[in-house]
Amino acid sequence: MLRRCGKILTASLLIMTQAVTGVPQSIPTFEEPPMWAREAVWYQIFVERFRNGNASNNPTQETCNKALFDKIPESWQITPWGHDWYLQEAWAKETGLDFYRTIQMRRYGGDLAGVEEKIPYLKELGINAIYFNPLNDAPSLHKYDARNYHHIDVTFGDDAKGDMELMKLENPADPTTWQWTSADKRFVNLISALHKEGIRVVLDFSWNHTGNDFWAFRDVAEKKSSSIYKDWYHTKFPVDPLTGEERFEYEGWIGIQSLPELKKVDTKGKIQGHPYEGNLHPDVKQHIFNVCRRWMDPNGDGNPEDGIDGMRLDVAEHVPMGFWREFRQFVRTINPAFYLVGENWWTQWPDVLMDPAPWVKGDVFDAVMHYQWFKVARGYFAQSDDGLNLQQFRTRIDSVFLKYPAYTQQAMMNLASSHDSPRLLTAFFNRGKYKYNCSPRDNTEFRTGVPDAETMKKVRLFLLHQFTFVGAPHIWNGDEMGMTGADDPDNRKPLIWPDISFEEESASTLSKFNYKQKPLFDKAFFAFYQSLIQLRKRSKAFSLGEYSFVQLPEDRVLAYQRSADQESYLVLFNNQDRAETIEIPIEFVAGDLLFSVEKVQWNSSKRQISLPPFGGAVLEKKAK
Repeated sequence: MLRRCGKILTASLLIMTQAVTGVPQSIPTFEEPPMWAREAVWYQIFVERFRNGNASNNPTQETCNKALFDKIPESWQITPWGHDWYLQEAWAKETGLDFYRTIQMRRYGGDLAGVEEKIPYLKELGINAIYFNPLNDAPSLHKYDARNYHHIDVTFGDDAKGDMELMKLENPADPTTWQWTSADKRFVNLISALHKEGIRVVLDFSWNHTGNDFWAFRDVAEKKSSSIYKDWYHTKFPVDPLTGEERFEYEGWIGIQSLPELKKVDTKGKIQGHPYEGNLHPDVKQHIFNVCRRWMDPNGDGNPEDGIDGMRLDVAEHVPMGFWREFRQFVRTINPAFYLVGENWWTQWPDVLMDPAPWVKGDVFDAVMHYQWFKVARGYFAQSDDGLNLQQFRTRIDSVFLKYPAYTQQAMMNLASSHDSPRLLTAFFNRGKYKYNCSPRDNTEFRTGVPDAETMKKVRLFLLHQFTFVGAPHIWNGDEMGMTGADDPDNRKPLIWPDISFEEESASTLSKFNYKQKPLFDKAFFAFYQSLIQLRKRSKAFSLGEYSFVQLPEDRVLAYQRSADQESYLVLFNNQDRAETIEIPIEFVAGDLLFSVEKVQWNSSKRQISLPPFGGAVLEKKAK
């Protein structure tokens, strides 16, 4: 029995233009996402932990200044790339602080030269779109605490000292004085190199807050109510009755004083985890628009081919909807095929995920980071504590996707892990509630070692779903290598490149488990990712097609059909620890076995398929 779910691909406005790859591409209507994002295979890069391509420009105490309220010790130095993750360095032990305090001081020196060096690796993997965590100049390892939005971090380029001197020549509020640092030029050149390989570039920004070393905030901290930037933030300057001097008070994002919030105006109806009306202060908004123009069209010639292709917008629900509507209008005037993806995560952690619908109506974002899909998928494939049975999975998936037009469904960024959640293997190895107590510091029984064989089978089966279902699949850098890691910061280990020797990793001292494991690049797991990407690219049915759940006899095996134009595929999943033999319905008229997880037996003449425990298959539908 077929149950129709989803809609046939709707037509875009077919105005043809020359894309960055030299291939003609349609320009979407204003409310639609660009076609390239609907066919994307995403790879998220956290540059500081990706690859150190230029050791002469490693972070220093100066470039890390104000990254934390904890003081960095004088003996601090770069951590060797292969260092045992849970082992504190000598300088870290000197502080007397625990591991999870000093880990935020740790730097490995990843940079843009390292990304450029690994473009052939990315091509070999098969991805066609990169989402970069923030690259803006900032003291922290995560870069959400911007010092400058309009510059790339000085340690990501080739001349940190020279770049800092160059910045002194400009007025940060005046774009006509902005300089191009070595880091800026390195990034623009990297965009060009990636575009030549057919890889799109999306850059992460937070327009909700800056760091406390941001140039405008520093001016307010120094001059207080006399600062011309005092209205950029939510500030107060009460007079101390004893000294007669002004104090400086401000709002930090969720109370974090190192992340001062940019000023929102004309707001109403603000409720945590929900959209609200209002805007950003006009001067802040204009600065943001100037920054966008810089990275969207670096040479300023009106042709956006040399710029970024989209943005990921951090903590999107904290920013008023009035700003987001203007923001979409602005970026689409520069690049009509610009992609906007929002971070819309929790309404009430850890049980209620946000409803992204208000942000993807066509006037704000094209898509969201699709935690809503992953929570359901993990619940079924990992059989976690918040797990789902087969019928519940189908119902929940429909509720997640079917409220959107087909083009929105297809543009969703379907991510399984990221810089803000446990790595995929670790998320499946631990069966607790999604994104809850998923670190040794929160749960001594949380397992951080290499998963067992059954977990690996479940993960492979899940990945078959991720790469054959509606929505653009996303890979957190390192997952394809077989890396493990608990929640932030343990998900931000340096990537385990085969040419780098790693020390054995020992368990966290907070964990009840004790192990020694040597991090090694998993060639077989990498090859599995490659094969899935090749499968997805085989047919537009997997990226642009409709989906239909297929209820098989006895209803013990998950099955769905992906179809577009004259092509159709049946995808099957035996998410059980016992084998299943199934007769494919006659109306499907199945043909070749294209892909399998575990050893699948397919008898086309009898239309009978045998799936081993945690086995999966993709069958191509033959024309009658």
